[in-house]
Amino acid sequence: MATLKKGARITGAERTKLAGDLKKAYDKGTSIRELADKHGRSYGFVHRVLSESGVVLRGRGGATRGKAAAGKATARAKTK
Repeated sequence: MATLKKGARITGAERTKLAGDLKKAYDKGTSIRELADKHGRSYGFVHRVLSESGVVLRGRGGATRGKAAAGKATARAKTK
């Protein structure tokens, strides 16, 4: 992992190497927030670098508001 000064501009080969490192870690399951904390960068920076690298970003997870979630909410309301 490269040591980066907070807010330092990252360009050229250094940015390409960082993008590769971020991509590998993200593909193994590390979240964008974890990567941002680990590298001392913002969530937006890491998100942008991953997107520029052609990474297919994962969904956010958590509850959805589709038919399945509505059905679960109805079932819970009936049990109370």
